[in-house]
Amino acid sequence: MTLLASCTKNYNEQQAEAPVVRYEWGLPVDSFRIDTCVVKEGETLGGMLNRLGATRQQITGITLMPRSEFDVRTIRPGKTYYALFQTDTAGIEQLCYYVYKPNIRETVVLHLTDSMHVERFEKPITHCPRAAEVVIESSLWNAMVGNDLPAELALELSDIYAWTIDFFGLQKGDSIRVYYDEQYVDSVRIGIGRIYAADFYHARRWQEAYWFEDGKIANYFDAEGNSLRKAFLKAPLNYKRISSKFTYARKHPIYKVVRPHTGVDYAAPMGTPVVSIGDGVVTMKQYKGGGGHTVKIKHNSTYTTAYLHLSKYAKGLAVGKHVRQGEVIGYVGSSGSSTGPHLDFRVWKNGSPIDPLKMQSPPAEPIPTQYKDTFATVVAGYREKLIAR
Repeated sequence: MTLLASCTKNYNEQQAEAPVVRYEWGLPVDSFRIDTCVVKEGETLGGMLNRLGATRQQITGITLMPRSEFDVRTIRPGKTYYALFQTDTAGIEQLCYYVYKPNIRETVVLHLTDSMHVERFEKPITHCPRAAEVVIESSLWNAMVGNDLPAELALELSDIYAWTIDFFGLQKGDSIRVYYDEQYVDSVRIGIGRIYAADFYHARRWQEAYWFEDGKIANYFDAEGNSLRKAFLKAPLNYKRISSKFTYARKHPIYKVVRPHTGVDYAAPMGTPVVSIGDGVVTMKQYKGGGGHTVKIKHNSTYTTAYLHLSKYAKGLAVGKHVRQGEVIGYVGSSGSSTGPHLDFRVWKNGSPIDPLKMQSPPAEPIPTQYKDTFATVVAGYREKLIAR
């Protein structure tokens, strides 16, 4: 055997005999005894460290750390933590590290040895594109969960189609095709990323939605480049049912006389958030007789909306304030002349009351001409990703 061959053989044997050192959180974890624990109700970091045998110096050093480095108030019951022990030359076991897991992705490591400090580790998120299709039997939420799809999909789709689909009017047999990103940490699904394309079958027609982002444009559009974002939302809250519709001849439940009711009553639990259906300026915020706590918003030269019987107003709301579409302006209540918690929602067009349920919402700006070719290419690519109809 040559000298080179002999040296190579010895090196390979040494490498094969060398133990594999397993690292986690930047530590050679096989060098420690590790206890796995769960934070108990009412337990403090100081109490946990004391129970684990930490020295007074260690406990004092950790509690004196600035909150910007580690805020002990963020420790929550039910979360997992690890205690890492090592035996010193005198045969005494010492607590060396406290490792806290606030969630599946993050880890906080408290170094309790010579130089006490905090290290943070964050596992990367893997994005996995996925196409799915579900048929609705009862609700969009149940359809997602029943098909092992993230429940967040229902929430995001509700936002995307908020201006075009009444989600309280979904019918059995409606369906949705969607192409989106699922997010994973290791092999655990933690949520969803962007929804790139969707195709919703409702009211006997398909309604497509495509995400397009270029420069200052970042929105969902239909296949022709029309924005899915309308000037107004379909409804100003998540309601249980419509308890009274727009009419000029309704017998008032309290006064027992026939009078116009130029709004829609949405029955909802006390405290349900109420949002502005569009961008606008608050022109009224006051207790208004039978209407109770009322907010009125002027959206443009044509449309004004009002929200009556509120229990309270949103924090910071004031006359003259500009509000955005979907911004909370108050909460459902029963103030004024009311027999129970509900929202009386009203709309005026050019100063005359109109039925909110029949209001035709003007569309937002479509894709600019200079982007149409690029948009067409994006749509074609996403259509190939969707499950075929």
